[in-house]
Amino acid sequence: MKILAWIFGTLVGISLLFMIVQTLASERVEVVQLHTLDDTGEVVTTRLWVMDHEGYQYLRVGADGSGWYSRIQANDKIELTRDDSTKTYTTKNRPDKSQLINELMQEKYTWGDTFFATLFGSRDGSIPIELHEVEN
Repeated sequence: MKILAWIFGTLVGISLLFMIVQTLASERVEVVQLHTLDDTGEVVTTRLWVMDHEGYQYLRVGADGSGWYSRIQANDKIELTRDDSTKTYTTKNRPDKSQLINELMQEKYTWGDTFFATLFGSRDGSIPIELHEVEN
C-alpha cells in the first residue's frame, strides 16, 4: 500500500510541477487576448504570444493548426486586447516570414518558446499571422 501511495504521490507531484512550468513558460512574458467568433457567434478568447516587427503585430500558429486559427480562417476580422486596449484587425497569413518570426519569438520568449517547441514539435511549418488594424 505504501508503494501505491508513493507512486500516486510522485505522479501528482510531477503533474503539478509540469503545470507550473507550463504556466511560467507561457505567461511570464507578454501575452495578448485574441477574440474570435465560433460557429454559433459566441466570442472565444484565446491567450497568445505576440511579436512586433516593422510596424505590424504577428501571431503564430503551428503547422498543424488550432481552433483559434480555424476561427480566423472562417472570419478574418478579429479583436485583440493588448495592454488593456482592444482593437479590431484583419489578418494575413505570412508563411514567407516564418523563419524570421520564429527567430524573433525565440528571442522574446526564450526558454518558454524552446519548451513548447520541444513539447509539441518543432516550429517548422509554423505560419505567422500579420495583423492589420481596422480604422473605425
